[in-house]
Parts: sequence; structure tokens; C-alpha cells
Amino acid sequence: MTTLTHHDAAQDDGRDDRHDDRHDARHDPVPPAPRLHRLRRAGVDLVLSVPATGLPEVLHWGPDLGDLGDGAELRAALGRTVSSSALDEPWPLTVLPGEHDGWAGRPGLAGSRDGRLLLPAWGPTQVVAGDGVLELTGTADGLALRTRLHLDAAGVLRVRHELENTGATAVDVAALEATVPVGDAAAELLDLAGRWTRERSPQRRPLTQGSHARETRRGRTGHDAPTLLVAGTPGFGSGHGEVWAVHLAWSADAVYRVDALPEAPTVLGAGVLLRPGEVRLAPGERLRTPDVVFVWSDTGLDGLGDRLHASLRARPGHPRGDRPVTLNTWEAVYFRHDLPALTRLAEVAAEVGVERFVLDDGWFHGRRDDRRGLGDWWTDAGVWPDGLAPLARVVHGLGMELGLWVEPEMVNPDSDLARAHPDWLLHPAGAPGRTWRHQHVLDVARPEVAAYLLEAISAVVTASGVGYLKWDQNRDLLEAVHDGRAGVVRHTEAVYALIDAVRERHPGLEVESCASGGARVDLGILERTDRVWASDTNDPLERLEIQRWTELLVPPELIGSHVGPGRAHTTRRVSDLGLRIAVALVGSAGVEWDITGCSPAELEQLRSGIAAYRRLRGLLHTGAVRHPEQPDPGLHVTQVLAPDGSAAVVRVARTTTGPRALPTVLRVPGLDAASRYRVRPVPELAVPAALDVQPPPWLARGEVHLGGAALAGAGVRLPLLAPGQALVLEVTRAD
Repeated sequence: MTTLTHHDAAQDDGRDDRHDDRHDARHDPVPPAPRLHRLRRAGVDLVLSVPATGLPEVLHWGPDLGDLGDGAELRAALGRTVSSSALDEPWPLTVLPGEHDGWAGRPGLAGSRDGRLLLPAWGPTQVVAGDGVLELTGTADGLALRTRLHLDAAGVLRVRHELENTGATAVDVAALEATVPVGDAAAELLDLAGRWTRERSPQRRPLTQGSHARETRRGRTGHDAPTLLVAGTPGFGSGHGEVWAVHLAWSADAVYRVDALPEAPTVLGAGVLLRPGEVRLAPGERLRTPDVVFVWSDTGLDGLGDRLHASLRARPGHPRGDRPVTLNTWEAVYFRHDLPALTRLAEVAAEVGVERFVLDDGWFHGRRDDRRGLGDWWTDAGVWPDGLAPLARVVHGLGMELGLWVEPEMVNPDSDLARAHPDWLLHPAGAPGRTWRHQHVLDVARPEVAAYLLEAISAVVTASGVGYLKWDQNRDLLEAVHDGRAGVVRHTEAVYALIDAVRERHPGLEVESCASGGARVDLGILERTDRVWASDTNDPLERLEIQRWTELLVPPELIGSHVGPGRAHTTRRVSDLGLRIAVALVGSAGVEWDITGCSPAELEQLRSGIAAYRRLRGLLHTGAVRHPEQPDPGLHVTQVLAPDGSAAVVRVARTTTGPRALPTVLRVPGLDAASRYRVRPVPELAVPAALDVQPPPWLARGEVHLGGAALAGAGVRLPLLAPGQALVLEVTRAD
């Protein structure tokens, strides 16, 4: 540890030698010039300055700066000044800012050893450069820090710290966060909030001075999670403005931070929120953070989405091939499990084009409602006397894959598991605390709990031939105590390990992340899952906004989006089937509805909608997603553009009436300006009966042919849609 400097009173004459004119700076040793390291990919540049001693600092993160030579001129151009009432020499804003450097904001590292604050004086940093990677290693006062910066081919920067206790006594870590400075032009902030069935609602505010942190303490990502913290130039939007963003790839408590101090560049960052005493490193132990994901764009929010989507799609484990049409049984049957009824539902599902049939909650021991049975992961003999094999034979015989709902992390007090193992709960000793949906949390960090869950879930997967798990998590973690200490971090890591173990035991098994809807949507859970359930609401008007903002982080092929019944389960709003199909189309599409009660006309419309999805999903799940801002605030437009510019799908939904009787013109940007395109309604989908007496001429004849430049600059006139109607257009290169 560093200590306060003590002056020898006999030598201190009261003068301040820092301002002594007789001081001859010519005799001071001249430190060597800092070394410059860069990561440059996809138009993004990260410039790192590494001094002779101390941690490196980020000189620049943003657009590519071109040839910088040895970097001396850039250092001179961006070098710090020294102002009045400040430190006497320029100080570095390092990759782990702290007081020892001169930083007065939220520290990157906080903690203590033997009751003394950690104020490390870092020595020389070793740098190892690889393909798009810089590995930094520094030591100080019984600590070793390893920082990995990885700029991938999409221009997404991932930062990860690992702290090792190399001292002789334990270290209590209170914070270990990653930060990167952003451009001085940043003046506004955007992040997301929400609640159950209204996840990822945007909120904006000016960027003001000070250190501001937004904390989540739910033990899971949360319906109200920030998801991304975005700083941008004034008025930035979907397709314009320079923006810098951060996301924490972690599924539990988090801190999203912005520090705008008068003597430093604005800093953006994030990290795991650590409870008091949660992380204590014994000598030789290490703490590794999850990735903190930083993204820059000079084309607004859609530019951020482009980079994040490209980064995810490049992963080796990213789902490949066609994303199947899924029918989930929850809103069809709820807990009313009956083999003949489910057989009929499966038969109708297969007839309309469904490819995956997922049996939701209610199949396991004693589970007739949500008050009992959770934790007893074997089939209920009263409902399924022969297990799930008969249903599996039906589903597989119809050419569909079988999926199953599970919630391994939770337990009902009224269950055989809770009665047999009351000590397996994640709570303070002797105090189980409050229930939530009539359930408690299992302490998955206990090896015996993880072992039980692995064997129980694996047995069901093997016996039923399940190829897909909808992995749910239906409550926040409150008073999460493991062996007398805060246990959120250990629990989350154990859940990750459990999912990994299940998938390793069953190669090819896909997993959907659900958490009472969209309360666990983050890149940490997506490292080991293939789909997220964005929300428990299937109300299409609510889903338009939820999916639009989920798409800021996650590409459409990973976002479950289902056609629900005419009256939404969550909002009681009645909506048009055409709108429900159009909303589900741009996602990983499916159905959650008792379609055995549909009319022939409804089944035919649903069949056609599924056919459209199956034909277009190759484009929808590889293209660039755009959200063109409209002069009419009642229009919600989503465009997916083919990577080669050869085609696009454009969904136009009206949420409220427009201000003019003459409908607006829809522009379609991003196409090849020199090519000619055919624009028509997607033929499998019904054109809504709009309010026009006469539709636009091009729509009356069924299509129009225009060049890419004309579509971007002039566009096509829309019909006068009523609120709750949607029109889906297909744009294809005609030459």
C-alpha cells in the first residue's frame, strides 16, 4: 500500500519549492516518451499511451485517425494543460482511474486490505499486442492487474480486468470497473428503463457535470435495466449523430456510470455492482470481470446496432441456419395439460407451418398452478402417466422439434425439494424472506444444488428427446446470502456454469433466456443461449417499442416474437391479426395462442404469415436493421436491408392517427443508388383495408419500379392506415 509522505520538520523551512524560481528543471531526469499502441478496425481507432511507469491511458476512442507516425504529434496535440487550483503537473486518465493518478471521479478500483484503502501506485506496464488485442499487465503493492482490450472486426471494443492478490493478506474488493473517455462533443445521454411487460423504454437527458452512476440491485439484469448507456452529440437519433455507448455483459447487479468532471474528458463505463464483503481475495486469488462492451458510431443509434449485430453474428456459437417458427403453449393452455388437447394443438400448428412445439409450465410433479411443484423436475404422473414420450412421438411425427419450459434456479416452498432441503435456499440462515410468485431462489453456487439440477434437467431432456429449453427465471434476488456473505456474484457464475454444463452434456440443445419476460437480456446470458424472450406481453403495439429498443443490442434472429390471441393476455387490448403477424415477422417468429379455436379464415391468414416469415427469414436474420425517423409521429417504421443492398423488407405500423389527411411519403434509404427496384406489399400478407377512398396509384396496381436513388430521395406514398394497422413492403432489385 502507499502511505502518506512525512516531512522532516528540521528540514522544512515553510517554503513551497514547487514555486521556487531558483529551481533548475534542467537537472531533472527527462522521462522517456510514452509508447503508443493502437487498435484499428472497421473505421474505429483506439489509441493507447503507455508511460514508463503507471497504467496506460486512452488518448482517443472513436473514428480512425489515419497515419500517426510515432504518435508524438498526437500526444502534443491532445496533451493536458495545467490550470490554476489543480495538480502542478499534467496527470493521466488511465484505464483504471484512481486518486493516485489525480482522478477525482468514481474510482475504477476500490477496496481495502487490512482496513486500509487500496491506493495502488502502479509500476511499469507490460503490453503484449495480438490480432486486435492488447494485453496489459501492471503490478503495485501486492496486486497484479491484467487488462485485456479487444477490438473485433465489427469495431466493438471489449474490456476486461483481472485483479490478483499477490500480497500476504486478504483484499476486499468493492469495485472493479472499466472506463473509456468519450469525445468532448457528447452532450446528451440515453439509456433504457421499464417494468414487467414494458421493458426497454428509452429515456434521455442532458449530460451534466459530475459523477453519475445508475445501479441495478435485482440479482438479475432486470426489466428496468439500462441495457446500454449512450452518450451522443446534441439531437442524435436513429440514423444521425456521433454516439458512444457501453454495455455490461453480465446478468446480475450492475453499475452504469458517466463521469463529466471539469478537469478531465467525459468518461463512460460499467462494472459489476459488488455488495459489501461479497468479494474477498485471499492471497493468490483472482477476480476477473465480465466483458464491458464499448461501441462507437458516427451514424447514430442504428450504427451502434450495426456494430453490435455484426459482432454477435460473427461468434462461432451464433445460431446458424433458419430460425424455426415456434409455438409456445403457455397462452394456449396455461396449466391445463392434456395429451389429446395438446395433440390437437400440435396438429394444427404443423398444418400452419410451425416447426418447433414448446411445452410450457405445468408438466412436472404437482404443478397444477404456480404455487407448488417448482424444483421437482420429473413429469407429473397424474397428467403424464407415461412421461412426455407420447407427446414427443406426436410432435416429432408431425415433423416438429419438441421444446420444454424449465425454471431451474427457483423452488416453491410447497415442493418435495424444499421440504427435503430447506438449507438449499439462497437467503440468510433461518430467514427465507419474502416469496415472489410463490417461490424462493435456490443457491446454485452450492455444488450439491448444481449437481441435482444438472442431473434432473438432463434426465428430462434425454427421456423426452427435447431439443430446446425455454429457461425461465421469475423473480428478483432479495437478501441473496451464500455461506453468510452476499452471494449474487457466485450465484450468477454458478447459473452460467449450469447452463454450460447442460449444453455440453447435450450437444445441439438450444436454450432461450426468459426471465418473467425480458428481465435477463444481456450479452452475458447470450454467450450461452440462442434466443431471448423480449417481454411477456404479446400485445403488438407494446411489442413495437420493446423490440425496437431490444434491437439496439440484439439482432432480430435472437429476439423471440410471437403472434398472440386477439385480446392480449397482459393489456386486454384487442388487435388486428395482420398487425400481430407483421410485428412477429421481424424477429424469431412464433405463435402463442390456442389456434385450435381459430376460424378457417384466421388459420389461412396465419399460415400465409408464417409462409412469408419462412421465405424472408434469410434476409431478416442477416440484414442491417434500420429505424428511419418519420415526420409523422404516429408511424413506426422498421427496415431490414440485405447486406449486399439487393433487397429490403420494410414494416410500417400506425400507432396513432396522423396529422394530415394526405398520408406521408415513405423513403427507403440504403439501397444501391444505381440499381432499379420493385416495391410491392409482401404477397403472403394481406394489405390492410386502409381509410383511403382511393389508395395511392402504385398500390392500386400492386407495385412500382424505382431506382435506389429515387427510393431514398423521394420514396413512395403510403396508404392512409388506421391505428393498429400495418403494411409490410418487399423491395427487390429488378435488374
